[in-house]
Amino acid sequence: MPIYHYQVVTADDTGEIFEVIQTMSDSVLTTHPETGLPVKRLFTTANAPKTWTANNAKANLSDKNLDRMGFTKYVKSDNGKYEKVVGKGPNKISKPPAG
Repeated sequence: MPIYHYQVVTADDTGEIFEVIQTMSDSVLTTHPETGLPVKRLFTTANAPKTWTANNAKANLSDKNLDRMGFTKYVKSDNGKYEKVVGKGPNKISKPPAG
């Protein structure tokens, strides 16, 4: 969700500036959430947290990145065995027989 900057409205434009995390569909604040004073939203550069976005997570879990970080990735095949996609280790692994 984006971070929006708001400023308390004063005659000399020196009111407190604060940040609020809101969805893009949320209404613009008209009053300070704690003091109730009138506020205006400021125009600033885009500032959205990127650490946990779906695209970022997808890139972190890409085959290329997993291999670079030293992980091994296996995918289950139709025959029930797991085949290596990237990394070091055996090319195939299977579940040991029930004892």
